[in-house]
Formats: sequence, C-alpha cells, structure tokens
Amino acid sequence: MALGRGEMSLAIIVVLCLSAMGAEAYLKVGFYSYSCPKAEEIVQEELDKALEEDKGIGSDLLRMHFHDCFGCDGSLLIDSTKDNAAEKDGKPNETLEDEGFEIIDKVKERLEAECKGTVSCADILAFLARDSVAHYGGVHYPVPAGRRDGRISRANDTLDLPPPTFKLGNLTKLFVSKGLSRDDMVALSGAHTIGIAHCSAFSDRLYNFSQMVKADPSLHPTYAAQLRGECPTGSDNEVDMDPPSPLTFDNSYFKSLLVNRGLFTSDQTLMSKHGTATLVKRFAKKPALFKKKFAAAMVKMGSIGVLTGEQGEIRTNCRVVN
Repeated sequence: MALGRGEMSLAIIVVLCLSAMGAEAYLKVGFYSYSCPKAEEIVQEELDKALEEDKGIGSDLLRMHFHDCFGCDGSLLIDSTKDNAAEKDGKPNETLEDEGFEIIDKVKERLEAECKGTVSCADILAFLARDSVAHYGGVHYPVPAGRRDGRISRANDTLDLPPPTFKLGNLTKLFVSKGLSRDDMVALSGAHTIGIAHCSAFSDRLYNFSQMVKADPSLHPTYAAQLRGECPTGSDNEVDMDPPSPLTFDNSYFKSLLVNRGLFTSDQTLMSKHGTATLVKRFAKKPALFKKKFAAAMVKMGSIGVLTGEQGEIRTNCRVVN
C-alpha cells in the first residue's frame, strides 16, 4: 500500500529517530508483517471495544506506555509476588487503572491464539499507546517494533520516573539522561492534553505552598480556586488534566500554560525559561506542528532501553515471566 505524503514524512522521521537512538538495527516498522500480519489490527480491534465501554481508557494506556518506557520492556505489566514488589506497585503507578492491564491481557490472549509466542507485551503497549493517541485526534504514527519483554520488574525502579513536582532543571536533566532532548520533553509533556489526575499529585500547589502564600503564585488564582473546590483538603479526587478538551488530543494544554493554567508544577515550569517557553508558544499556535513533534518524540522514547534479538523473552502472559 502506498504511503500518503504525511505518512511518508512520518516514516522518514521514524528512521531518523531510530538512528539517533542507535536502535535502527533492531526495531523496525512492520516487524510483524510476516510473523504475525494481523497483530496491529488485533490491537486496534481490542482497543475499539474497550473505548466503547470507557471513553477515557486510551489516556490510561498512553500513560502506561510512558511509565514503561524509561526502559521499554513491558516490565510495568508484571505482577508482584510474595518475594518481589513489581513496578506496577511502585508509588508513581499506584493510580494506574486495572482496566488498562486487563485490555492488554485480552490483546495478548488473542495474539497468542493468532501467532503463539511472537508478539511481545512491550510492543502491544506501544501499539495501544499510538492507537489511543490517534483515537483522540493525534497522528497515527508508524511504530517500530521488535521489542522483547524483560524478566525483571522492581518497584524501586519507578523512582526513575519524573514526578509532577519536578521543576525545569530536574525535568530536563532526567530527560537528557534518557537520550531525549529539551524539545522532546516539551512535546511529550503535551500528553497531558488528555486524561485525569488525582488531587494528591498537585495539592501542594493549592494549600500551604509556602509561609508567605497559600497557593503557588505561578497558578492562575481563578484556576487555583476551581481546583480547591474539586480537591478539598485531604481528598484525592480525580480532575481533568486539560479541562477545555479532556478527551481531545489537541494543543489546548499549551494554550493553558500561556495563561498559568498548567495543572502540575512539571507542566507550568515549562514557561519558566525562554527556550522551553518559546516552544510552548509555537505549539500553542500550531497544533499540527505539536502533533508531528509529539509523534516523533514518542518513537524516540519508545526506543529507550529496549531488549531485542535474543535478549529477554516473549511473554506468554504479560503479567508473569515465562
């Protein structure tokens, strides 16, 4: 099938991103074309079914891919045992929905029936994230595949994930340590244009911010008052991360940052320095540019710490090592 102009440009971006990450010899678009040609179709079908029951589940799957992909080996999906606390029980993952893991179980069951021992859990998660982005209005970007599944999952490894309290210096340092650029970081932050957050992730910005002020001064006072109404002291309710369009993958997130309506410290801090603020302004004006840059950054992030070739395994059950 011939590629359209937009798809062709994205395919070129994918190749460049993989070359930058040093993964070009291992991951490739169409990896399952011969070994399991219906793999991506099956993933899409199961996602569509899930979205009919829960229209917001795609944002959870995108978040799961992010949390797995500071080492994209499906280790997030492994269950804890009596002898080991796994990643999914690490503090940053405590709010991940069970339904997301259950969708992956269903996809894996179908893929094992279709082509046993072929499609990795790590790749399933990458496909689900891409298809979720596309469902909400983002770009349907080509996903290079060929990841293998890891055999180790430790709750302590989640300490490597960027918390919502990070300011720009620490945020940039962490992303750069993973081979991601400042521009990648800003683009990937745009994932917060969909989904929900728990009050505990940002309540420090609403109450007793400092001895001098009650609320974070970088938070718009009207928005702060709204959030205090949704998040009374001691509560852990859920709120939309991007209230103007919580289930649309658009550039509303960046427009909100321009008027101090970023939900997390790690969101609003993007406006604290000229370089990142300039990019925020560009994305706020040019939604197509944001979507293109986000897709490229997702491909790049999806190549971090991958296992390939004979490394790792192809799990039969994504929750348990073989």
